Amino acid sequence: MIIDAWMQHPSAEWIRNPMFDSLRRWKPGKWSETSQPIEATITEMDQAGVSVGLLCAWHAPSGPLISNDEVAQYCRAYPDRFVGIASVDLYRPMDAVRELRRRVKHDGFKGLRVLPWLWGLPPDDRRYYPLFMECCELDIPFCTQVGHAGPLRESEPGRPIPYLDRVALEFPELRILGGHIGVPWLGEMLSLVMKYPNVFIDTSAYKVYRYPKELADYMRGNARHRVLFGSNHPFWPPSECLSGLDALELGEPSRAAFLIGNAQRVFKLN
Repeated sequence: MIIDAWMQHPSAEWIRNPMFDSLRRWKPGKWSETSQPIEATITEMDQAGVSVGLLCAWHAPSGPLISNDEVAQYCRAYPDRFVGIASVDLYRPMDAVRELRRRVKHDGFKGLRVLPWLWGLPPDDRRYYPLFMECCELDIPFCTQVGHAGPLRESEPGRPIPYLDRVALEFPELRILGGHIGVPWLGEMLSLVMKYPNVFIDTSAYKVYRYPKELADYMRGNARHRVLFGSNHPFWPPSECLSGLDALELGEPSRAAFLIGNAQRVFKLN
């Protein structure tokens, strides 16, 4: 069993967005700019041996790019393969809290994801705080992006210290998952993992051979590390992101935590 902590099923509007032009330059010829059936994502999961995908919605200042309704529809169609992760409108905090609550209580979503670079707002901004309180009440994690922004947006909102450091300090009950590792501030992100018991990292958007040595050493040296596998499908399919995993030489406890156990802990999956 493998759990993928960061996946999207692309809508045509989302995949064609000009902010992803930088990613297209990194991977020319790898893009389908038309909508695909959800079964195409399941096929990618099967090829990689991924049993469950945390499927996320996207909400931008301009509105939904992948709506919570779409994600809920996919989760209802394939309840054994997908778990929903909500996204909400930061500019409308009361509506955002109500939407998050509805998705968790009625649609079974297991987390909230907000991308700081998408909003130009670091996670210690006041607009996030009602959502952090609701995440604690609902006992779900806050998922975000750390490190530089691959899309054509400013990277500073993704810097772990001081922004995420303040959140972890002020919300000790909040489980925080920082996706995309945290480069070029990986040292800052690892320091937060070691400082706070509820802070985690996922490896989405990175293939194994690109893991920084500092991260690989931390995983090898700690059987109870707090790193989750993530792919960032469809930008990076899970099969590509898992290729070469044996070369990391993780012990069995560390490998199991990476592929399964930590995701079960963070998202409280059965």
